[in-house]
Amino acid sequence: MTQQATLKTVYRLWWPLAATWLMMAVEGPFLAAVIARMGESATNLAAYGIAYAFGLIAEGPVIMLLSAATRLALGRSDYVRLRMFAMALCGMVTLLLLLLVSPPIFTPLMTTALGLSVDVARHVHQALWLLLPWPAAIGMRRFYQGALIAHHQPGRVAVGTIVRLLAMSSTAFSLWSFEALDGASLGACSLSAGVVAEALATRWLARRAIATSLGESEMEMVMPSYTALSRFYLPLAMTPLIGLSIHPVVTFFLGHSHRALESLAIMPVLYALTFLFRALGLSFPEVAIATLRNGEQNRGVIRKFAIILALALGGGLSLIAFTPLNVFWFASLSGLPVELVRLAIPPLQIMAVFPALTVAIGYQRAILIDVGVTLPVILATVIEALGIFSILALLILYSTLPGVTSAALAYLLGRCLALLYLCWPCAGVVRRSATIP
Repeated sequence: MTQQATLKTVYRLWWPLAATWLMMAVEGPFLAAVIARMGESATNLAAYGIAYAFGLIAEGPVIMLLSAATRLALGRSDYVRLRMFAMALCGMVTLLLLLLVSPPIFTPLMTTALGLSVDVARHVHQALWLLLPWPAAIGMRRFYQGALIAHHQPGRVAVGTIVRLLAMSSTAFSLWSFEALDGASLGACSLSAGVVAEALATRWLARRAIATSLGESEMEMVMPSYTALSRFYLPLAMTPLIGLSIHPVVTFFLGHSHRALESLAIMPVLYALTFLFRALGLSFPEVAIATLRNGEQNRGVIRKFAIILALALGGGLSLIAFTPLNVFWFASLSGLPVELVRLAIPPLQIMAVFPALTVAIGYQRAILIDVGVTLPVILATVIEALGIFSILALLILYSTLPGVTSAALAYLLGRCLALLYLCWPCAGVVRRSATIP
C-alpha cells in the first residue's frame, strides 16, 4: 500500500517522538546538576560520566530494536520472531555488563587501561552495579516503542517517557534528600529506576498495537526466518555498539590528555547539552522509516523535512554556543565553577553544528534501512570511529589543547567522514529506484 505523505503528516508523526527524546535529554543535565551540587563534585561527575559511557556500550546491541520493530512489527510472524530475538539479546547484554563489573575485569580496565585513581574507580564500580538493569530495560522498551511507531501511535511513546522522567526525578530527589548515596551512584540508580518504569509502562501502552500485530497473520513476512532476521539486524546491532564505544574510548584519551580531570568533569555536562539538540534529530530516522514504508514517492518530503530540521537544530545550539547563554547554561544551570566554564565554551562552539549532522546521517540511514541494505550503515560507523580515534590521538600527542577541546574536534570531523561515505550507497539506492517502473 502506498500513501502520499506531506510535511504536515511527517510533522504529526515526528513531534511526539521529538518530545520523547527531548524529555530523555533533560535527565542528563538534571542529574549532572544534582551531582555538581553534592560533595566531591569533580570526582563524582567524572565517575558518573565513565559509568554512563560503559552503560551506553552495554545497551549498544539493543538500541536498533526501535528501528527494527518500526520496520517489522506489522504481522504476527515477524512480530513474534523479533520479540523472541529481542528477549535473547537483552539477556545477553545484561550478562556482558555483569562480567564487566567483576573484579578480574573491572580493576585492570579502570586502573591500568584508563589510568583512574582508586577513589574514582571505586565510585565507577558502585555506579555500574546500579546500572545492571539498564540495558535490558532499554532494549524491551525500544522494541515496544517500535511497535507503537509502526502502528502510528507515537503519542503513547511520549507517555511512557513521562513515566520515566517522573520515576528518575523522584528517585534522585529522594536519594539526595536522605544523602543515601554518593553523586555517581545517585545518578546511576536514578537512571535505572527511570528506564525500568518506562519499559513497564510502554509494554502496557503498546497492548493494542501488539494485539493488532498478532492479529495480522496473513501479511507477507518481511523476515521469513531467524537467519534472515539476523542478517538484517546484525549490522544494525553493531552500529550503535561501535558508535557508543566511541565515548568510552574518548574517555580513555581524556584520561591521558592535557587537563585530564577537568576534561573528564566537563564531558558529561557538554554531552548532555549537545544531546538536548541532537535528541530532536535522533527522533527522525524512525519517522523516515515509517513514512518511506508507505512508498518511495515520500522520499522527497522526508528530505525537505530533514533539511528544515537540521537548520533549526544547528541554529538553536549555535545560539547558546556563541552568545552569553553559554555562561548561563554552564554556570547557573549546570553549576560548574568558573574555571570549568571557561574550559567548556570552546568545545561547545566547535560542536554547534553537530545536531544538524545527526539529522543528515539519520536521513541516510533511513533510506538504506527501508530497502534492507544495512551493511553500509555499520561501515560508516566504523569510518567515523576510526576517524575520531585517529584525530584525537594526534591532537593529544602533538597539541597543547585541553582534552575536551580535542575531543570536540575529533567528534565533528569523524561524523563528516561518515556522512561523505554514506552519500555513495544512498545515491545507489536512489538510482535503482528510479529505474524501476
